[in-house]
Amino acid sequence: MPEEGIDWLSRADLMTYEEMLRICGALVKQGINKIRITGGEPFARKDIMSLMAGLAAMDGLHELTLTTNGTITAPFVPELKRLGVRSVNLSLDTLDRDRFFAITRRDELPAVLHTMETLLQHGIEVKLNAVVMDGRNTEDIIPLVELTRELPVSVRFIEEMPFNGAGVVHSSMWDHVRIVQHIRDRYPDLTKVPDPLFSTSYNYTIPGHKGRVGVIAAYTRSFCGTCNRIRITPQGMLKTCLYDNGVLNVRDLMRAGRTDDEVIASITAAIGQRAANGFEAEKNATHESMAAIGG
Repeated sequence: MPEEGIDWLSRADLMTYEEMLRICGALVKQGINKIRITGGEPFARKDIMSLMAGLAAMDGLHELTLTTNGTITAPFVPELKRLGVRSVNLSLDTLDRDRFFAITRRDELPAVLHTMETLLQHGIEVKLNAVVMDGRNTEDIIPLVELTRELPVSVRFIEEMPFNGAGVVHSSMWDHVRIVQHIRDRYPDLTKVPDPLFSTSYNYTIPGHKGRVGVIAAYTRSFCGTCNRIRITPQGMLKTCLYDNGVLNVRDLMRAGRTDDEVIASITAAIGQRAANGFEAEKNATHESMAAIGG
């Protein structure tokens, strides 16, 4: 979280839940069968569970997941389970309370750990996302890996994006190769396992551990060739790559009275012109902090 915080958008700038459900429904009819709700923080928005319920009821949607910082998520876990949410990504960059406060600007580590425990108690798969930041939390890599010894969680270490902070552009000193070697130095038996189709993470196991370890090459972007993801921001901006500024405003199309078929045609055209990779998409892009862009 940037020290100065982030700017909050007006309600008029945001898509309504009805607009979100309309565009998601149209995309599901085109064959998209997985939707992830991310942020910012999804649970900062009032009545988010009404959106989740509407999505869960869609015919053709096979998988509904979300990414959350876990600070206010725990009370919603039973309802997430009832709606059929089987997997949740939980942001957790450190297990040290002081470092957690320094990174997030809030003293909420106990709440996040409580959310993790609640998700596991309800049989929901937990993926812990930790952004590896040089000089900030690299000492947490091994303690986070240690969670996999007794807990059936997947701990995924993410290369820091080059714009992880307002106006700050940098290169990652901790790429996926260095992260894996650091873990292997402590756990020589770290074993590569097959990655699921279209996976953004390289996945590993450690003998005797209940959980798994993953590394996501967000900075070196070595997964671009198999990327099949699109993103629509709360303002309705279609992003065909996390590194672009957005290529089409879906909200404005809907509010201009375009039919679902017309909106889908515009989305299809935009996807057909997507950048070859993240480096190409980044050339003319300016970026907010990842605290605003989300997971």
